[in-house]
Amino acid sequence: MEKQKAPLIELAQEDSNPSYGYPFDKRPIDVLLQYGIIPLDKPEGPTSHEVVSYVRRILNVKKAGHSGTLDPPATGLLPVGIGEATKALSTLLLGPKEYVAVARLHDPVGEERLRKVLQEFVGDIYQRPPQRSSVKRITRVRRIYSIELLEQVGKLILLKVSCQAGTYIRKLIYDVGEVLGCGATMVELRRIKVCNISEQDGFVRLHDLLYAKEMLAAGDESYMRRCVRPVEYATAWMKEVYIRDSAVDAICHGAQLAIPGIVRLSSDIAAGDIVVIYTLKGEIVAIAQALLSSMEIVEKEKGIAFKTNRVVMKQGTYGRLWRSKE
Repeated sequence: MEKQKAPLIELAQEDSNPSYGYPFDKRPIDVLLQYGIIPLDKPEGPTSHEVVSYVRRILNVKKAGHSGTLDPPATGLLPVGIGEATKALSTLLLGPKEYVAVARLHDPVGEERLRKVLQEFVGDIYQRPPQRSSVKRITRVRRIYSIELLEQVGKLILLKVSCQAGTYIRKLIYDVGEVLGCGATMVELRRIKVCNISEQDGFVRLHDLLYAKEMLAAGDESYMRRCVRPVEYATAWMKEVYIRDSAVDAICHGAQLAIPGIVRLSSDIAAGDIVVIYTLKGEIVAIAQALLSSMEIVEKEKGIAFKTNRVVMKQGTYGRLWRSKE
């Protein structure tokens, strides 16, 4: 069950100047391609890096990146950011991921015992990445939110796993096999969800993207808009802060967000939380860390409330309505 977002606290009444920026879901197509994210359905075979390279060539964009590597044999959701959206991809590492996997037990195991052992792996586990991995092989803690046995046919089992980013499902299945005493090997893996992006929203295949490009050249941009979503689609699950137009370009130039620049914010922000800073039109400005809680911000009149971690919006998108110290 999805956790509902907390309501927003309104600190002031203010509108955004239509001369600057665009409502996040009404960007012109050329701007969308600078702030877009593609919920790509990675095919079996190529590496994640190769898939991003295909996207870059199809769309003829200079900058593209992905969040969360999938091994060549794995399929499923590979979020690909293009243009400035690459700067927001790290936020997808903060939320859970969901997989379906086919595994082969080396000896028959009864369903009741199998379910019991699987539940022993729910919670925090110690995991050492496999030899073929892109990270240093040191033991680390990863959280398994749930493991569901969907089907069992002889020695083959179908699992659904919800887990923390950075969990190796292949290694998880190997460890389950060790506890069972019979051994287990992963046969197939598909990622079906990253944070709030899931199969229900519709994944995009590489040939869908190629067709969208051809239709765009013919004057129909509707297919491209189905394939490329606003970057805010990927950050919709996070806690929010909306700021005045006058504060936007200052943040883009590296300023920290002070209380007077805030118009509204999520009511459940705690000091230390990672949040998304938006314009009043809903455009992402930056990723930031809270220095104060929502209640402290409401009670105070001035002071720095958020430390900017990563600026996403281009400088100059909004007018320079701030003064630099000279």
